[in-house]
Amino acid sequence: MAVSLPDGATIAIATTYGSVKTVTAVTNANPGVITSAAHGLLNGAFYELKSGWQKISDRVFKAANVATNALDVTGIDTTDTNRFAAGTGVGSLREITAWTQIPQILEFTTSGGDQQFANFSFLEEDYERQLPTVTSAQSIQIGIGDDPSLPGYQALKAAGEARAIRALKVTLPNGAVLLYNGFVSFNETPTLTKGSVMQVRATISLQGRPTRY
Repeated sequence: MAVSLPDGATIAIATTYGSVKTVTAVTNANPGVITSAAHGLLNGAFYELKSGWQKISDRVFKAANVATNALDVTGIDTTDTNRFAAGTGVGSLREITAWTQIPQILEFTTSGGDQQFANFSFLEEDYERQLPTVTSAQSIQIGIGDDPSLPGYQALKAAGEARAIRALKVTLPNGAVLLYNGFVSFNETPTLTKGSVMQVRATISLQGRPTRY
């Protein structure tokens, strides 16, 4: 059993991406291996993946076992052909080449991501059963000390105005990394509560599951 505090964690938003590279295959393996000609990534680089396999599409991964035309979908087991139909994982990737830290974070919370169920009951029964369906939409809310001069503030504002999908990287004090990908919205109007720090709020509406390393 272990517990830890988040004190010292840092959060950054992706601000620069490389060119889009075609993914011509993803193997059914543990981990899955991407084929992408001359992708140019190095071990440890982060990239956004779009794939015909929806369980890995629109997520951010860390490159490993890099070769000239191949790299791993690190941490993802794609051996189950019922979930990852052979030959249909093609798509594209793009490297995240620059991150901008979001400083002065006062709170970081999430909502959604709960398992949803379909309720049903047979005619002869006097109780309901449940079958799992999908998980609810998940989003992240970030409260930030109001300071428009900060690059992180401007990066969130630009992403919100562009209605763009951007990656978010959380680095925990123990070195673990959480990766998210979603649409950014940004409310520039600061809170005005007497005796409390003014803060603005950003929301990241996730387009895929988080990835943790």
